[in-house]
Amino acid sequence: MFHGSLVALVTPMHEDGRIDEAALERFIEWQIAEGTDGLVPVGTTGESPTLSHDEHKRVVEITIEVAKKRVPVIAGAGSNATREAIGLAKHAESVGADGVLVVTPYYNKPTQDGLFRHFTAVADAIGIPLIIYNIPPRSVIDMSVATMARLAQHPNIVGVKDATASLTRPLHTAAACGASFCQLSGEDHTALAFLASGGVGCISVSANIAPRLCAEMQGAWRAGDVKTAMAIQSRLLPLHDAMFAESNPAPAKYAASLLGFGSEVCRLPLAPLAEATKAQMRAAMTGLGLLG
Repeated sequence: MFHGSLVALVTPMHEDGRIDEAALERFIEWQIAEGTDGLVPVGTTGESPTLSHDEHKRVVEITIEVAKKRVPVIAGAGSNATREAIGLAKHAESVGADGVLVVTPYYNKPTQDGLFRHFTAVADAIGIPLIIYNIPPRSVIDMSVATMARLAQHPNIVGVKDATASLTRPLHTAAACGASFCQLSGEDHTALAFLASGGVGCISVSANIAPRLCAEMQGAWRAGDVKTAMAIQSRLLPLHDAMFAESNPAPAKYAASLLGFGSEVCRLPLAPLAEATKAQMRAAMTGLGLLG
């Protein structure tokens, strides 16, 4: 199943806000060459809230075409409308995605039973693995461990991207859902500690900019080299801080632009980075040897 360092891909754009398909293709090739274990397009970091359905589908298609099955592609397919989520998930399956990432419905504030029904409906409509994306700070809703355990009984619901930053949550999830339930961190600062609590990887924002280091940290942990994994996490800390100094993905898009992958443009309502945040990001990248 999915494991290691999976990147929550940014969607490179031109200065006028159009998707930069050539930059996206180059970015995917670079990610694979740097050792990234999986690609996750059109999630929060990919600016899915401001992409049209056609743009969303095109980014998924490009990612799958370029990846050529060298690494798995887990396509973002979330929505706060169940029918829309089903449509995006079915499209992802039809073009060759290895799985879909489906966020807890935002704004509607469904009950736990509503969450169960929503994810069951999406999983029933497809034949590929579904990863639940639980991110209470953005969706307002927190899926309970009990609800997740009910959903884990579905043959297509195989795991969770846990962005709660709670290090007790994966312990309870493993107890309720079983050790084979695929737990991926969705929070870079606690990614290593999450592994110690039962996780098997991270869907990472920082991996957009430091893919090799993120992959090496995950690989060191799997190899039992805890000392090396901890050393890499310490090195990455300033980058994690910069990545979340302002709303994601604005810092990641700026950092990617410094590496030559598209412009720093994010679509409104995300604003350009403050100059202080840009300086923080440049310093973090320079410290890691990512900028000359």
